[in-house]
Amino acid sequence: MNNSQLNLWILAIRPRTLPASVAPVIVGTAMAISDKSFESTVALAALAGALLLQIGANLANDYFDYIKGVDTADRLGPVRVMQGGLISAKHLRTGIIIVFIFTAMVGSYLILVGGWPILFIGLASILAGLAYSGGPYPLASHGLGDVFVFTFFGFAAVCGTYYVQALHLTMLTVLMSIPVGLLVTSILVVNNLRDIITDRKTGKYTLAVMIGKRWTKIEYITLLVSAYIIPIILWLSKVFSGWVILLPIVSLPMAISLIYDVQHNTGEALNQTLEGTAKLSLVFSLLLSIGLII
Repeated sequence: MNNSQLNLWILAIRPRTLPASVAPVIVGTAMAISDKSFESTVALAALAGALLLQIGANLANDYFDYIKGVDTADRLGPVRVMQGGLISAKHLRTGIIIVFIFTAMVGSYLILVGGWPILFIGLASILAGLAYSGGPYPLASHGLGDVFVFTFFGFAAVCGTYYVQALHLTMLTVLMSIPVGLLVTSILVVNNLRDIITDRKTGKYTLAVMIGKRWTKIEYITLLVSAYIIPIILWLSKVFSGWVILLPIVSLPMAISLIYDVQHNTGEALNQTLEGTAKLSLVFSLLLSIGLII
């Protein structure tokens, strides 16, 4: 594979969206560290598995959206490799298979460590990743994409990362998965806000298409505000006695800037907002993790 081909595959995996899979693993691992259950090898395997799952889902999304006629020349987002004629359907299918084979290999190790709960999470994640855009009832085309992202990039990823290290689950870990899931979901909301017009034309009924621009912007603001409220509630309720749990508030200026962008930007300008939202999810999660560990 030469450099130009490698660059095409890097484009296909959408590296700017990958903080969505890194953030929950960081928080789940921070919870394990705070509970003195940290296992470095297992944590790295969980990170690899999460990245592979998202890469596989991104490739599958590229493939199925083109096959179903969702990606057209009117698309406003970054170039999709199949729609742009950059990677053939055959090669993209092969790439999807290879990525999910590696995912299964990493998952097999995690299953040996964590048992049937990890098997369930892994199988559900792979099936959901394929069903997001593929299959007879694509989740993304029936207003279920937001629920999918919150469930698998929030609850499943954070709690799964913690469980495979600690071999049990705490209610606090479940609570910590909520702000992470909210912020990662907000990445999808920006994507769908940008694509409302083109998605409606192709019959892809995302939640944004169903509720319209105004309510999609309100959804985005609600997700961000709720993510910041949760650490404050935990501090006020004395679940955490130290102020360090409030560290995510340091990233609030980023959130305010992104809310302004969502209110005023349209079309391709929202691509920068999408990237910024992905960065916010990572920065927020890092700050939250520091607070949990300290």
